Amino acid sequence: MMTCRTLLSTVLCTAFCGVFLAGCTPTVKIEAPDKPIEINMNIKIEQEVRVRVEKDLDAGILENPELFGVTP
Repeated sequence: MMTCRTLLSTVLCTAFCGVFLAGCTPTVKIEAPDKPIEINMNIKIEQEVRVRVEKDLDAGILENPELFGVTP
């Protein structure tokens, strides 16, 4: 059977261990980077080229319709 003194020392030891372990919680630090953030974007811009080709093709068809198999 446990005596009062043994019970008290067990409770105090458990409480001390709990407080000690609670102090070991991890911390999270949020810091701004030293260098500026660089975003590298590889974008293909084809829309303008296609419109130019289509306009040139339309002009070529209008100038030589028989070359493209189109009847005037």
